[in-house]
Amino acid sequence: MESLKLGSLEVWPPVVLAPMAGITNAPFRTLCREQGGGLFVCEMITTRALVERNAKTLKMIRFAPEEKFRSIQLYGVDPVTVGRAVRMVAEEGLADHVDLNFGCPVPKVTRRGGGSALPYKRNLLRAILREAVRNAGTLPVTMKMRKGIDDDHLTYLDAGRIAVEEGIAAVALHGRTAIQHYGGTADWEAIARLKEAVTEIPVLGNGDIWSADDALRMMESTGCDGVVVGRGCLGRPWLFRDLAAVCEGSAERARPSLGEVAATMDRHATLLAESFGSEQHAVADFRKHVGWYLKGFVAGADLRRRLATSNTLAELRGGLAELDAAQPWPDGVTDTPRGKTHARDRVHLPAGWLDDPYDLAVPCADAELDTSGG
Repeated sequence: MESLKLGSLEVWPPVVLAPMAGITNAPFRTLCREQGGGLFVCEMITTRALVERNAKTLKMIRFAPEEKFRSIQLYGVDPVTVGRAVRMVAEEGLADHVDLNFGCPVPKVTRRGGGSALPYKRNLLRAILREAVRNAGTLPVTMKMRKGIDDDHLTYLDAGRIAVEEGIAAVALHGRTAIQHYGGTADWEAIARLKEAVTEIPVLGNGDIWSADDALRMMESTGCDGVVVGRGCLGRPWLFRDLAAVCEGSAERARPSLGEVAATMDRHATLLAESFGSEQHAVADFRKHVGWYLKGFVAGADLRRRLATSNTLAELRGGLAELDAAQPWPDGVTDTPRGKTHARDRVHLPAGWLDDPYDLAVPCADAELDTSGG
């Protein structure tokens, strides 16, 4: 395999941690980065919140000193605001790489014309990409998208060509439509079609990578230049060790015991406490990770409940000490879907959004939320 080249950045292995709201903060990125190389993207933030210097947003884009490539994902719908945000990142040295989000399917984003709804407006997409690249200086700008809104409104091939024409350094495709949300099966054939259509820049594949072997199959079957990993690393930061191994041609895979998993859980919560400056906030934030870490292992319902409702590090560590440390990795059980999985009945869109795919009208100001998320 070859390194992933994003402008002047050379990433090895060709693996990207997908930005996930409330997940890919600095502590989680540290856990993943310690396992193996790649590009580790921070949580998605809105361009308006960034240019207005929202305090919460500025805290979200803090990076650890040892992060080799500081990567930030921006979400915006107004070309001018996106351009201002990218220029701010470049001029103030806030990151080494900017990714633009056109893949978020959640209603609070799409109903305002953002995320996976936006590429349907081809001219608006072009204007946003042009302003981003124009204001980025030497920073590489990439974009992540979905196939489209639904099977009747596919946009990814048009969006891929527009990205090339506007100087985007790479495109990543999640092989689902917005209406699928995270349900069903990712369409890897769409990734292959995009790779055939877009030959000038790297194409990254995303969707249903639960193990390193899934990543290898995706790259072999689609010809994509690298993979973007999202839900597959929830409770599994060592997936990046496996991804590094598979890219090196090694069959070695991480199979931690329950004791090793418990130690990782402890470290994760501790890093959160150090980052947040509040033990209570950190332990509360960590609760959502408990089920992901323990998936497939034998642990009583009462113990799981106590771990998931801990209020202090002491309580959490007390529960972790009760786990059977010698319990081996449960093969064949854990490399399965985690996180959101359900499809949606419909995609929430602004009124008249589908009337004209070339309309350049910018969505209203409410399309960029005051605080980050998605």
